[in-house]
Amino acid sequence: MKKVFVMIMAAAMMMSMAACTAEKDANDATPPTEAVTEAPTEAPTEAEVETEAPTEEEIMEEPPVEDENTDADNGGAAAVDGTLGEILLADFTERAANETATAQEIADGLMTNPAILFGPVTMPVEQGMLTGFGNAEITGFKEGVTFAPMIGSIAFVGYVFDLEEGTDAAAFMQTLKDNADPRWNICVEAEETVCEQVGNKVFFVMCPKSLEG
Repeated sequence: MKKVFVMIMAAAMMMSMAACTAEKDANDATPPTEAVTEAPTEAPTEAEVETEAPTEEEIMEEPPVEDENTDADNGGAAAVDGTLGEILLADFTERAANETATAQEIADGLMTNPAILFGPVTMPVEQGMLTGFGNAEITGFKEGVTFAPMIGSIAFVGYVFDLEEGTDAAAFMQTLKDNADPRWNICVEAEETVCEQVGNKVFFVMCPKSLEG
């Protein structure tokens, strides 16, 4: 009886193991289902957006960028290409546009121009014989200031005149031009003479066309 019971138990265990094995095989045969989630689509940032190169027509339509090359010590006067006399004249024209500026202030400002590559000096002058005009007497101005190098080996002398009321500016400037002597310095000779008027102010300079640094 005991032997029969053992055989029944053994048979039951074998059947149970067979059932477990079949269930395990069935589970292995079915691949697990994974939840697939799609990554959200993000809007591209500005850095990721590819910028197209401008066309030749677009480039031609763009306005040119103005050169704002100015010098702080030069009273904001823009840099100008040209000879030394032309550069200083452009500077004078801008400064003399301020009607309240004195001849001394204008002359002092001109000597801060980057084109001046020497140690300058300015000095008030009185009516009469002035350097650079031989024996001619220069009259008709209420304020005159000369500006020049501290050393005399450079052919450079300039003036700013504030004319008296009633002075004929054209005649005054003609007197300067007629009596100007580019070789007043004997050792050297000025290469250009520039004389112009802005309002009641007159600019005059005899100088080289350029200075070497």
